[in-house]
Amino acid sequence: VQLQASGGGWLQAGGSLRVSCVASEDTYSDSVMGWFRQAPGSEREFVASITGKDRGINWVSYADSVRGRFTISRDKAKNTVYLQMNRLKFEDTAVYYCAARRSRYCDGYECRDIHSYDTWGQGTLVTVSS
Repeated sequence: VQLQASGGGWLQAGGSLRVSCVASEDTYSDSVMGWFRQAPGSEREFVASITGKDRGINWVSYADSVRGRFTISRDKAKNTVYLQMNRLKFEDTAVYYCAARRSRYCDGYECRDIHSYDTWGQGTLVTVSS
């Protein structure tokens, strides 16, 4: 299974952008999906995650730095996960990676742990100018 991230680009601070991640198969259509990012010279860090359906709900989790500005969502029929990014800041500049975890659920730590994910996409670059 491959994950293909797209939608990155260059924009000014305060703007909005949506990045997408498409899975080549429906293996992960109801699995935990996450977005991570890596800025130059920094470690890869958690951004957001979304679970499979649990009692009819896709549970989401966000890093403190993006909560209230970013929204993760998924379209199961399209095997696609989205990250809508609003009110972008210079410090949001990074390569954004999507990842899949071979499980429908995750607890708080697992959702945010880079090592909990099994498959990674190639990344898409988001550059925010100040």
